[in-house]
Amino acid sequence: MTILKTKNPYQVYIYTCFLSQLFFTFIFTVNLLYHVKIVMLDPLQLVLVGTVLELSVFLFEIPTGVISDVKSRKLSIIIGYFLIGIGFLIEGLFPYFMTVLLAQVAWGIGYTFTSGSQQAWIADEVGEERASLAFIRGAKAGNLGQVIAIPLSILTGLYMINLPIIIGGLCMIGLAVYLIIFMKEENFKPLDKTERMSTWENMKGNMGKIIFHSRTSFIIRMLFLIALFVGFYSEGFDRLWMSHFFDISNLVALTDEKLVLLTGGIQFIVVLISFVALHLMNRSSIHQNLKHIYVALFICSLFIITSLIGFALSTYAIGLLVFYIIIQVTRKVMYPLEDIWLNKIIPESSTRATFFSVKGQVDAIGQIGGGPVIGYIATNFTIKTAIIVSAILLTPVLFLYNIILKKTNKK
Repeated sequence: MTILKTKNPYQVYIYTCFLSQLFFTFIFTVNLLYHVKIVMLDPLQLVLVGTVLELSVFLFEIPTGVISDVKSRKLSIIIGYFLIGIGFLIEGLFPYFMTVLLAQVAWGIGYTFTSGSQQAWIADEVGEERASLAFIRGAKAGNLGQVIAIPLSILTGLYMINLPIIIGGLCMIGLAVYLIIFMKEENFKPLDKTERMSTWENMKGNMGKIIFHSRTSFIIRMLFLIALFVGFYSEGFDRLWMSHFFDISNLVALTDEKLVLLTGGIQFIVVLISFVALHLMNRSSIHQNLKHIYVALFICSLFIITSLIGFALSTYAIGLLVFYIIIQVTRKVMYPLEDIWLNKIIPESSTRATFFSVKGQVDAIGQIGGGPVIGYIATNFTIKTAIIVSAILLTPVLFLYNIILKKTNKK
């Protein structure tokens, strides 16, 4: 445990990525199975759970981002992990639809306190160039945490499906305590007292800057528009893939223990392949050049769209498994690239956390808009049809990336 006692910001960031993903994965390995088998949610309820989560993110993303920029990024991150832990404790202890919805509100608000704040904190503490490397290595550390968490979650879930959710919630609270002790914040410069306005006035000022930069920057507008379409497609797939997989492969009749082993095994394969992919990306120069990032994101988006269609139409378990793994690994590769992209084009350090928060909020708007539609289609038609519609909703990002590449080539 002595290795965790360092107060070096770079190392604390890596450890936080590792621990947060360890605990999140410990929870999420069984979370959807818990919703389907124990709480017994139908397709529309499954999507509504996600919609409530994203609505919470939508309402609180910008206020918490501004608090992070104005007050303290360290404080914001600590509050965030504490609320996330409380939310999962509620969800794991009370297996009812309404309490699951309440839990989404709690941990959704907690997520907004961490979203953008971690990226902004490390960028301020170590500088933009080193932060880009930290994003990649943090993603790798997170994947290592996932590799470790999945077998632990499987073993715990065999005893009781909701036990990993309860333990994971307690561990999130423990992470908040760890950051209170070891997280330094030395390069963050809040406004002087003579210049400090109210939080809401700061919010208005920062949002005004973001609107100005969005109007003057074509790339920033494209990034936010892409985030919107990603939100449109993602919520339906994330909530419905397991029901579709069980229905098509006729595995729904398996015992809870076998379902825990199956779903945990699938997640384990995903994180192993993702770990290798992120390691290869870290050794490449892709993340150092914006044009290379755009090309990589275009190819990844194409992979996801074709794999969504393949997942929807496949009639064999092996086909479903292959397409699901492609989708999830590709998404994990895209996350750090998107963070690096936004980090490189943010014009002012003082609005860094707010920019990341706005991107998260745009994604949430997409999920709030797209999720219920996909849930309605799944309930009134078929889940297969809903997933195909999800693929169609993501298709516009290919045209947007193509426009960005053409504009970049002209420079």
